[in-house]
Amino acid sequence: MKKGKESLGYHILLEFHECPSHIIKDSSLVESALLRAAQISGVHIVKTFFHRFNPHGLSGVIVISESHFTIHTWPEYSYVAIDFFSCTKDVNLETAIEYLKKELKPKAVSRIELKRGIV
Repeated sequence: MKKGKESLGYHILLEFHECPSHIIKDSSLVESALLRAAQISGVHIVKTFFHRFNPHGLSGVIVISESHFTIHTWPEYSYVAIDFFSCTKDVNLETAIEYLKKELKPKAVSRIELKRGIV
């Protein structure tokens, strides 16, 4: 392995379990929460896209200069999947995660961290 940069990117996969369905059914609230999480983490937002499913559920992506944030909700299962992918450690993902926990109110959270592009 080369000395210097240990990976090209950092990927955090979050699963929020037992979120109140009325919260994660609210597409406007979920969209606003992910946007605010991106803002407070210090990323540079390039473009956003959110799609609401019928009868419920939302998928969204925020493309950032540093990579992306995504969210997928399943209100019928009280479940939310969130991914943060950043090509720099200069982003405060922990602040974004804590904010989303406060807004979406999961009773349980699971987390996987991956290094992407090991060099």
